Amino acid sequence: MSWSPFKPDIIEDPANGHQHLLCECPVHHCEEFDPPFYTLSRYADVEEALRDIETYSSHWGQGPRFTEPAGMLSDPPQHTVYRKLVQQAFTPKAVEALRPQVEALTDRLIDDILAGPAEFDFHDQFAFPLPVIIIAGMLGVPSSDLEQFKIWSDMQVDIMGSEDPTKYMDEQMKFQEYMFNHMMNRRSELESGVEVPDDLLTLVAGAKKEDGNYIPDGDALSMLNQLLVGGNETTTSLITNLMWRLLEEPARWQMILDDASLIEGAVEESLRFDPPVLGLYRNNTRDVELHGQLIPEGNKVWINYAAANRDPDVFDNPDEFDITRPLQRHMAFGLGVHFCIGAPTARLEAEVALNRLRERLPGLELVNTGERIGPFFLWGRRKLPLRRV
Repeated sequence: MSWSPFKPDIIEDPANGHQHLLCECPVHHCEEFDPPFYTLSRYADVEEALRDIETYSSHWGQGPRFTEPAGMLSDPPQHTVYRKLVQQAFTPKAVEALRPQVEALTDRLIDDILAGPAEFDFHDQFAFPLPVIIIAGMLGVPSSDLEQFKIWSDMQVDIMGSEDPTKYMDEQMKFQEYMFNHMMNRRSELESGVEVPDDLLTLVAGAKKEDGNYIPDGDALSMLNQLLVGGNETTTSLITNLMWRLLEEPARWQMILDDASLIEGAVEESLRFDPPVLGLYRNNTRDVELHGQLIPEGNKVWINYAAANRDPDVFDNPDEFDITRPLQRHMAFGLGVHFCIGAPTARLEAEVALNRLRERLPGLELVNTGERIGPFFLWGRRKLPLRRV
């Protein structure tokens, strides 16, 4: 069996190829993308690559194309400085302070579902508005701009995996102009002494280097963009994937209805089984020989989280979705210095969502499996039709 992330059956369900990669092709070379890239899949190899940032560098970006280093998508020390800058917004205390807002918004979305038709799109009416409204609020985006903001966020995700990097060029320019003006307005408020919200936008807009000058605008905009995409698209996929798998086998959903203590395990199993980010890229700074395969210096290397999460050397019955599985460290949020900074917020939103759904919408069933999102290295439902019964 040959493997390619672009084969129709792999696009339809990436898990169709995981055991082939793990057992027969732990280092794969894909020539169907420009630039070509290598793929690492075994848990031990993925763990080593994520920890060895000198060999597997983020200097040229974590997407499939080579990009200039910017913001947190870079190597230390630049990465360390910028991550520390926004870390305070994601401390356990800061994330827990978001809980009332997440609960109130979740209830409002459920109210709208209950007031509407019995059949509805769970993605459009629940899983996408919940995280995008939360992250938009953290970035100071007014509610009147939310619809356009979500369009731009989806565009950023689509561009990452597109064969045409110039796609949406006009819209990209509009988005960058919007975010730049948004940031500069907040900076002007800071300089004038006006009281401003203590949010992510303030942290980034007011960030200065040791010499007292503001951090470069390009890095600041890159960080806002990273926070935008990371703060909503992946959490949307986490919530849709989670409900898809629970309702796929009604007995699983019944277990959640019967026992709220299973919620944490269900969220973690969803992250392991269906990671919203199938993997991110690194750039090897030296020749690497692994499993008899040479990866020449200077290549893109896809670190395949999803395959590592199905490694039978680490997880028992890895292709079984089991919400009672003992908690183990999966790779859905990466590892090491680039561990996803928004992981605590994503977990909070998913756990609150599942708890409120079990309480207020216990009679849910899957209409069909809907449609997957576009980029080959992301995994989620663009549509997920459900029915209230």
